[in-house]
Amino acid sequence: MNKPFLSPRNDAVFKMLFGDGRDIDLLTDFLQSALNLPAEDYEEVTLVDTHLSRENLGDKLGILDVKVKMHSGKIVDVEIQICDLPQLRERIVFYLAKMITEQIGEGDDYRKIQRSICILITDFVLVPENGVYHNRYTLHDANTSSEFTDLMEINTLELPKLPNNEDGSALWDWLKFLNARSEEELTMLGEKNTQVKKAVAKLIALSADEEARMLAESREKLRRDISAQVLDAEEKGRVKGREEGREEGREEGWVKGQEAALLSVARNMLKCGGSVEEIAQATGLQSGKIRALMH
Repeated sequence: MNKPFLSPRNDAVFKMLFGDGRDIDLLTDFLQSALNLPAEDYEEVTLVDTHLSRENLGDKLGILDVKVKMHSGKIVDVEIQICDLPQLRERIVFYLAKMITEQIGEGDDYRKIQRSICILITDFVLVPENGVYHNRYTLHDANTSSEFTDLMEINTLELPKLPNNEDGSALWDWLKFLNARSEEELTMLGEKNTQVKKAVAKLIALSADEEARMLAESREKLRRDISAQVLDAEEKGRVKGREEGREEGREEGWVKGQEAALLSVARNMLKCGGSVEEIAQATGLQSGKIRALMH
């Protein structure tokens, strides 16, 4: 490979690897490694539209990285996040709730609701409360550990927590693949896992494809720009909050200042061609507020 390999952590590359119906076996193997589901669920794994539905024009529009329907009807969303975006936990809960509510319409029987599962892969520590790289969250009683329902489930996979030494699981192989920093690492992983070997070959092919490289690099540039702008907005919000806080309370002043700064970021991103959905995801602003800036 003449050029450095593309990072599978790049969201565009991740989608090309796991969101391609021609190589659904890669995604199926990854899901089997991460989820505790019956074998029959994996008999048919179908990619579906990654846009979450909206009821009103001002509703937030969620765009999932990879979304699939299992043989039993269960819905699984796979997300990868490089940066710790504002209110990330709240966003994932929002996406999961949308995955539930979009399954039924007015007058429908609630028994139509299928289990919805989110897999969130992060390149940063999301759950500092423990050192486990795979956490599984459901609705349960904290005192008795009894589960209320299995209709909602969130799995967090944190790459920084991945141990250097393999633990014998296929999930470790896949996360090591996503976390690979050198071609040598990729080659070694491919030697011990046939599906990962296929993913390595596909990643190398994508890395040699100029169009794929351009898409990945544009996404990475957008990510860096957004990250820098959001950090700048937060700092401006703190400054403005301190100034206004003398009159109306520091916390309220900070919130108003931060929103004003994020709106400024949104205006700049719109000028640069950013979509409403991308800006909403990056800033946490409601899509309706972003659209209002366009007039």
